[in-house]
Amino acid sequence: MTKQLRNLVFAGLAIVLAVACSKPSTPTVGGTPIVLGYSNWAGWWPWAIAVEEKLFEKNGVNVEMKWFDGYVQSMETFAAGKIDGNSQTLNDTISFLPGENGGEVVVLVNDNSAGNDQIIADASIDSIADLKGKTVAVEEGVVDDYLLSLALEDVGLSRDDVLIKGMPTDQAAIAFAAGQVDAVGAFPPFTGTAMKREGARVIASSKEYPGAIPDLLTVSGDLIKERPDDVQKIVKTWWDVREFMEKNPEKSEAIMAKRAGIPTEEYAQYKDGTRFLTLDQNLEAFSNGQGMQFMPYAAESMADFMVSVGFIPEKPDMNKLFDASFIKSIAAS
Repeated sequence: MTKQLRNLVFAGLAIVLAVACSKPSTPTVGGTPIVLGYSNWAGWWPWAIAVEEKLFEKNGVNVEMKWFDGYVQSMETFAAGKIDGNSQTLNDTISFLPGENGGEVVVLVNDNSAGNDQIIADASIDSIADLKGKTVAVEEGVVDDYLLSLALEDVGLSRDDVLIKGMPTDQAAIAFAAGQVDAVGAFPPFTGTAMKREGARVIASSKEYPGAIPDLLTVSGDLIKERPDDVQKIVKTWWDVREFMEKNPEKSEAIMAKRAGIPTEEYAQYKDGTRFLTLDQNLEAFSNGQGMQFMPYAAESMADFMVSVGFIPEKPDMNKLFDASFIKSIAAS
């Protein structure tokens, strides 16, 4: 080999090594991807951080976060066994039990709705009691219909005392803002749409019902059986997301706002209405106890109420609804 050729070879190797060293250190994760659904709720927007910052890959698990424009569509897709897990509330999980592929199992509580689920009415309506005979737009049978039913019961009314106009939440908010209905049940970012109506006011919210709307990650029983280590890595990733949010608030809010389709500055108005649970609060939520902060108790209470108002025909078997092992493993590590 000539000196000139040898120099060219060494130069080429140096370039290859430099390029290799400059590549990100995030490991490549193989295997069949686990598909998890999520949709437009402030407590689930943080999953976009896991995608953007490649936190699943850093934990060695192949996950596809599938975005659904419609919340109900995400639940129907999961219940049909077409995805491996989904982000949904406890009451809605109960509605869709048992589900395919080994049933739906709660493995993580992301947050509790603490005011972001709202019943918003026009200027002529001062309270829930004033809804009697009025038209309310709401996505029937799911989370804000549940909130509406709780609020009506508290003032001695029922859904039969109002005119329910069922439609997806985004459309319900638009209809209310346009003056087509008297009130609406909505959650962010659609509450922002509803409040554009002149004189619109919040007459009830999840703030008055602490623990009534926990927002969850649910996965299939088959996924837990077949890939428990990967489920553990997914749960760990959530806590990595929360740590990232605390250390990088501005970047986190920009990522979440982009995923939600809202201006970054709008995110601030939804902060107080979403109470992210700590690890200790998750441990408590999975425990047995008397009170809505304990999910086994809350599930029994919710199921009884949902039967009484006709959301579900009968109380489902909930013996396998909760699996605390993944949260306990994180706490012990």
